[in-house]
Amino acid sequence: MTRVHVICEGQTEETFVNEVLQPALSPAGVYLFPALLGRPGHKGGNVGFERALRDIRLRLLGDVEAHCTTFFDYYGINPAFPGRSEAQSHWPAEQKARLLCESFAARVHERLGDGAASRFIPYVQMYEFEGLLFSCPRRFSIGIGEPDLETSFTQVRQSFTTPEHINDSIHTAPSKRVSELCSAYQKPVHGVLAALEIGVDDIRLQCPIFDRWLAEIEALGQAV
Repeated sequence: MTRVHVICEGQTEETFVNEVLQPALSPAGVYLFPALLGRPGHKGGNVGFERALRDIRLRLLGDVEAHCTTFFDYYGINPAFPGRSEAQSHWPAEQKARLLCESFAARVHERLGDGAASRFIPYVQMYEFEGLLFSCPRRFSIGIGEPDLETSFTQVRQSFTTPEHINDSIHTAPSKRVSELCSAYQKPVHGVLAALEIGVDDIRLQCPIFDRWLAEIEALGQAV
């Protein structure tokens, strides 16, 4: 059995890991242990490096046979986070994700050393959790109980190369687009219901950055 601690930005990500990702990864012998970032009562957004490092250190040094990864939204990353300012350039989502994760990993390595840092897998969701839900507009709309929104969700999805390209702005981030179309949308409830309806396999097919992250985690189980 391979243990992987998953430090989650918010409650939705934590529930998504438990209910959607864990069943998908357990056949590979990987068991995920999600926990919210920071102290009890923490809300998502404005994710800072030092706060993240405290939790990463706790997991890696407190469980020396386990790995640790993160599940943060790019949209909620603090501007001072390693690599964030450079990633603000008008690059494709893939390049931004690569730069941010490489910078994040390098800083963790610098602070924790070779041994612990070798068990760290950085991940930042481009651009936000809700982006994953646009992997299937039809099942997204069904999952949140609003099937009439399929056409509107499809129009958003077809405007971007992949769901991970739906962009990072106070007005156009994925959650902002969903809220504009569905004022009753509540992320902790509807987000996970929609993800369960869509299924992790279809999300992986549509979201290559997300897929590579899960493939790296799956490989840990195969290496044992």
